[in-house]
Amino acid sequence: MSIAQRKFFTEVAALADKPVSVITTTGKAFTGTLIGINPDNLSLCIAEAKDEAGQVYHRVFLNGSVVAQIFSTEKPFDLKALAARLEKVFPTMVKLYEDKGFIWVMDKIKLTEKGVVEGSGPAAERVQKVYDQFMSEISAK
Repeated sequence: MSIAQRKFFTEVAALADKPVSVITTTGKAFTGTLIGINPDNLSLCIAEAKDEAGQVYHRVFLNGSVVAQIFSTEKPFDLKALAARLEKVFPTMVKLYEDKGFIWVMDKIKLTEKGVVEGSGPAAERVQKVYDQFMSEISAK
């Protein structure tokens, strides 16, 4: 598998458990939460899927051969802004790995869009506080 193919599948897999809009080759449109993906043929399972007529289905399974387009409807998490905020508190100790979806602080605390996922102690608690404040400001907008 080429690097480009691997990146493509990584991007599609990142849509799992996220809101999406899917258009089929027949022109039907569904919006819902993508809960399953078959990487071999891009078949999809969408939960609480709503069609263009407003009909809601508990689950919609789409064969990959009929999937024409998949749109992510969720605004991406702004790791860059969070890294900039952390840089003010921890100058020169923040490394952003945007392509991998995480931030390293002090080479021992790993932070994702979900909060601190690795590291402990007072520094990790401080990083989590910065994250919590950042998230509360985003949700207030």
